[in-house]
Amino acid sequence: MMKTYFVSDVHLGLQVADPAARERRFADFLRSLPEDTEAVYMLGDIWDFWYEYRDVVPKGYVRVFAAIQELLDRGVKVYFFPGNHDIWTYSYFEELGMTRLEQPALVEIGGKRFCLGHGDGLGPVPFGYRFIRAIFHCRLLQILFSMLHPWFAYRLGNTWSRHSRLSHNEHYVFKGEKEPLYEFVTEFSKSHKVDYYIFGHYHAEVDMALPNGARLMILKDWMESSHALCFDGSSVYLV
Repeated sequence: MMKTYFVSDVHLGLQVADPAARERRFADFLRSLPEDTEAVYMLGDIWDFWYEYRDVVPKGYVRVFAAIQELLDRGVKVYFFPGNHDIWTYSYFEELGMTRLEQPALVEIGGKRFCLGHGDGLGPVPFGYRFIRAIFHCRLLQILFSMLHPWFAYRLGNTWSRHSRLSHNEHYVFKGEKEPLYEFVTEFSKSHKVDYYIFGHYHAEVDMALPNGARLMILKDWMESSHALCFDGSSVYLV
């Protein structure tokens, strides 16, 4: 059985800890995937801030893009979800050969049904968060932002993103049944047969059984160490 990998919240470009070392770790991880790898799902916030103009994209990340291209050249399918930090992806990743997905995405892998996504905005989240999320998904705002010179726009975006991270620097503790995401998966399970729910966003490692027997798994971030999941046809486990 071919293997499928899941990764989230690498936050490439975030000027916290050692960003260059984090990029090398991620590129090395992608290059280390074995020959029996069928697909990689990137579940959002791989980049800490991303905005692409029609003719301009952020500089850097050469190691990561080279590793992704090597996977694609091997025939490995690479899927990505926009997160809440790398929302503004348009066509560049797809031009490279990656496939964009929107949450919640139902996919069948090896006879098992997976519900995948970044995880933000799912369930009954507070109004304030929904309002901010709606602003960043607003097409008019994106058009206005595109009018800024890239030199200023990228500095503004990276400063905001770094401030957002530092203001939530403590380790998040997932509150189980009290979380909006838990409410989402329990409601979703009433109308869909799902074996595994896999998300990111919370920067916390979670693996819990749901009342219907499905598993809810949340990927930890890459701030301190590498973190990914693998499905080998029979089970999902940490790698």
